[in-house]
Amino acid sequence: MKKLLTLIIIVFFSQNIFADENLEKKAREINKKIRCVVCQGQSIDDSDSILARDLRKLIKNKLEEGQSEKEITNYLVSRYGEFILLRPKLKFNTYFLWFAPIFIIIFGIFLIKGLFKKN
Repeated sequence: MKKLLTLIIIVFFSQNIFADENLEKKAREINKKIRCVVCQGQSIDDSDSILARDLRKLIKNKLEEGQSEKEITNYLVSRYGEFILLRPKLKFNTYFLWFAPIFIIIFGIFLIKGLFKKN
């Protein structure tokens, strides 16, 4: 009887531990995609600010409630705007953000090529 009870307890707690590990892993994945509004150059996973800590707790609570990553991301975007995403979505109003580096590099290559051509 003791062995059966011990086995049941071990199975129950091991499932709960694995569920917490999976939840924590999923929360960390989401945290790495969200920008810290205070630090701006870091994800909330890397930041030590109070707001980042609160956002990490919020994400974990929403995962515990059963919300998906997309629902959590949409909630944060509706509250803080697209700026909160470390990788903004490709939309019409973000084309410049995504393609400006390419155009700047091409312009630089032609500029350098033109300077060497004159010499």
